[in-house]
Amino acid sequence: MVSIKPLRFVSILNRKKGDPGKFTFTGETNIDKIDIQLFRYNKEECSERKNIPPERIKAFENSGYTYWLNVYGLNHTESIASICEKQGIHSLVIQDILDVSQRPKFQEFDNFSFLTLKSILPSENEMITEQISFVFGTNFLISFQERKADFFEHLRLRLRENKGVLRERAADYLLYAMLESILDNYFKTLSKLDEEIEKFNFTDTKKEPSPNALAIIEKHKRFVHFIKKSILPIKEFAQIVERGECQGIEQRHTKYFLEIKDLCLTLMDSSDMILSSLESATNLFFSVQGHRMNQVMKTLTIVATIFIPLTFIAGIYGMNFTNMPELEWKYGYFGIWMIIILILLGMVTYFKKKKWF
Repeated sequence: MVSIKPLRFVSILNRKKGDPGKFTFTGETNIDKIDIQLFRYNKEECSERKNIPPERIKAFENSGYTYWLNVYGLNHTESIASICEKQGIHSLVIQDILDVSQRPKFQEFDNFSFLTLKSILPSENEMITEQISFVFGTNFLISFQERKADFFEHLRLRLRENKGVLRERAADYLLYAMLESILDNYFKTLSKLDEEIEKFNFTDTKKEPSPNALAIIEKHKRFVHFIKKSILPIKEFAQIVERGECQGIEQRHTKYFLEIKDLCLTLMDSSDMILSSLESATNLFFSVQGHRMNQVMKTLTIVATIFIPLTFIAGIYGMNFTNMPELEWKYGYFGIWMIIILILLGMVTYFKKKKWF
């Protein structure tokens, strides 16, 4: 069974007491060493540099190349700030990159655009969530990730081997491909959740439902709500592109972001269907529990009803009165037992005819 990692409650950034010139990472993921990778490419060539020291990062030149800088490790705040400041990124954006507790959003500035969103990594045993931020302009895209993951390995392969049209297009097309990859992980996650829901079988009356089944269902609900909340800003961003209000997206690439919008709508529909299934599972759980309780109460009621007349008879002959002729009768004891047995059999037969059990 795939376990869902509980949604983390990250520390909230204190903007009143904090030093405006000091940046704070609000997450819990700690990577020992920041990992920086840079692709510099155009249609004819592509170069790749790995494990670049932050101090070696320079401002991107407008020289006919597209730059993709990928950074792992948001806990290294000074290095993140240094990289951003060299590219002319505003200090508010730097803090938004490091503040993983905020809502995903999109903002435009004079020379670049900023998009931050939540991503999910479905694995064999748990589903991990993290924040990914994008800063993109005419010829560059910078992606910031909390931890190392294989979200974009297929894009690196396309750049290295010049597969598809990725090297022929600008940075906005690369952003589209990355968003598509993130949404693909959402589809995989919802598919796994759907498989988990199918395992909830409360209709088998011979099998007692697990006591923590309801807790698992509620955890699934919270996770699906988290997914819907994370997808909505991506859809809103695609709508901004559709209206032509994003300066960093070329007109010819608008149709690709319309596809992103359609994927978001499909994911939201799937999320609604899963939430409906989870709600049905919750109702079925309580219905089955109520039915079982009714069965138990009916059995106890039948047993008690059968013993009411028998207890009455036993109570009468348990009285210590002297003038009770039956007590002196030779067959009185056996006679009372015959009456008790006949009453018992008669009531059981009657209840069976009524189909009470």
